[in-house]
Amino acid sequence: MKVAVTGGSGVVGSAVVRHLLQADHEVVALARSRQASEKLGELGAAVVSGDVLDRDSVGRLVEGCERVFHVAGVNELCPRDPSHMWKVNVEGTATVVEQSALMGVERLVLTSSAVTIGEERSARGHEGSLHRGHFLSEYERSKTVAERLAFDHAGDLDVVAVNPSSVQGPGRSTGTGALLLAAARGKSPFLVDTTFSLVDIDDCARGHLLAADRGVPGERYILSGAVLTVRQVVRIIDTIVGRRRRAWFLQPRLVSALAPVVETASKALGRSAPLCRESARVLFHGHSYDGRRATRELGVEYTTVEDTLERSIRWFEGEGML
Repeated sequence: MKVAVTGGSGVVGSAVVRHLLQADHEVVALARSRQASEKLGELGAAVVSGDVLDRDSVGRLVEGCERVFHVAGVNELCPRDPSHMWKVNVEGTATVVEQSALMGVERLVLTSSAVTIGEERSARGHEGSLHRGHFLSEYERSKTVAERLAFDHAGDLDVVAVNPSSVQGPGRSTGTGALLLAAARGKSPFLVDTTFSLVDIDDCARGHLLAADRGVPGERYILSGAVLTVRQVVRIIDTIVGRRRRAWFLQPRLVSALAPVVETASKALGRSAPLCRESARVLFHGHSYDGRRATRELGVEYTTVEDTLERSIRWFEGEGML
């Protein structure tokens, strides 16, 4: 089957491309840079140069394809330019949905995010949860609007959403992956003990393919294999690397008090803020997601946390990061 992928050079996108090729699909992927084009070519995908904001290049990408995997997106907290994230996440999704419908694509699998669930603090979020009514971050806002737009403007196009929690595994060293790397290096003495959910990178990729085959149009499926605290993660990582160390956990109120100071200072210096008010809100809120619907209805099987973290650390070692 001929399928198209946006965001195929990213962490999640490249895993999706790899799994699609292993399943003997013909994959054509969108690349907005020479580096992305080279990476996709090495994976074995055909490449269309362009950008999700350009209708012509998206049209060339999806023409003749039965399915489209729209993985491209910007995931960032404390962004210096929120408008760029909005354009890519919202306007880019609108362009991909529009061109997929126009070119007669049968099904589009949208890589949304578990943050669109909008669960209350300390609640276990699931696909039927009522949204709390406010957003913790601009990222959450943009992904929520993009998901609703995709469903509302699907027309005759089958749209199925997958909503990954924090994606971890080999290949991930940014975002929350950077926190795991710092912990493995023993260079994160100050931490915030929050609750978060994670999904293994390969489970996430398989979830995309299963959603394409078995997902119900207009529905979304959380991809999340575990819920745990930062303290638990640190203990697992210490066991893997064979080291015990003392980590200092900051009180959430202190982090919330520091956030506006750090944010203001970073802006004055023209730098990206390592901590800001929205990242403090996300930390204080935490995230807990129930990924069992994807198991029941799609057949997703989740990797254990211990295996995911060990594979991450072995990848860090192989890349010379430790």
